[in-house]
Amino acid sequence: MDHPQPSVRQHLSTPLSSVAVLAAVALAIAACGGGRPDASGAPSPRASSPADSGPGPSGGAGEPLRVVATTTVLADLVAQVGGDLVTVTPLVPLGGEVHTFDPSTSDVVAISEADLVVMNGLGLDEWLRDLAQNAGASDVPIVELAEDLEGVEYLEPAHADRVEAHEGKEEHVGEAANPHLWLNVTYAQKYVEKLIQTLRQVDPDDAAGYDANGAAYQDRLASLESWVRQQMATVPDENRRVVSFHEAFPYFAAAYDLEIVGTVIDAPGQDPSAGETAALIQGIRDEGVSAIFAESQFPSSLTQTIAQETGVTVVTDLYNDSLGPPPVDSYEGLIRWDVERIVQALR
Repeated sequence: MDHPQPSVRQHLSTPLSSVAVLAAVALAIAACGGGRPDASGAPSPRASSPADSGPGPSGGAGEPLRVVATTTVLADLVAQVGGDLVTVTPLVPLGGEVHTFDPSTSDVVAISEADLVVMNGLGLDEWLRDLAQNAGASDVPIVELAEDLEGVEYLEPAHADRVEAHEGKEEHVGEAANPHLWLNVTYAQKYVEKLIQTLRQVDPDDAAGYDANGAAYQDRLASLESWVRQQMATVPDENRRVVSFHEAFPYFAAAYDLEIVGTVIDAPGQDPSAGETAALIQGIRDEGVSAIFAESQFPSSLTQTIAQETGVTVVTDLYNDSLGPPPVDSYEGLIRWDVERIVQALR
């Protein structure tokens, strides 16, 4: 069966400004014996492309494709589609914060040795572009799973219209679209379809394996989507107004008929003013909010304070950007965990 080709781009961007990071990049790549073009521009013996003949991108018959993913969620999707045909390294560790992640020297090495890099896109993990460039890995294909998906209704962030003055001009800041598509299981299936296409393109010799793994995983995700809808249908209509800690749940809410009336913060690392917090507390009271959704990776005394002020239930142990310990050690486990706690709080 013919598959449409995904957009697998080789990103170039402005180098990181930190001298320390650049030095670490050079030392790390040198310590690993290179692995990318040398100063003369000649490729190393290990470098290859999908068009090359030979045993495969990793340079040896039977060797798995080396994939780097920005988050543990994306790494799990890759692992499910790739199976034994891939090895996957997530850059942001369990419980880490992808929005403000600070890469290490070991991350530079991982990218310099990768055959494929997987990111979400839509501004969530933009730091990866500079990291790949400075790792000497500008020839490594990068796929952005959330970009340019057919059938997706991209949602604008609530703070998208915020402007800041820069050199005498007003500039819009923030993400053009909310990047957390994967919390809608149907949209996660679109990620998986793009992954299948990408892996086939990068490693055509193993296309049949990616097709088989991907089809089996898509079947499980279809069952997961049905289960989510069955569970969410048990929530009374009058209990469907919620507040979230940050803008992580709009696609979940749109898919499963919740209304998010506000967020505690605009984005991780951006604390609200006292006036904004007071307005949120009043909005919670006025709108009849039933619960506040918070994530385990963002412990916040402010969330607890708002819950105490309003008497609203707060769910503090949800997951979105990162997996966690079992049973939240897979995408499927994450969705089941979140839905069970959300339904329990809203019923």
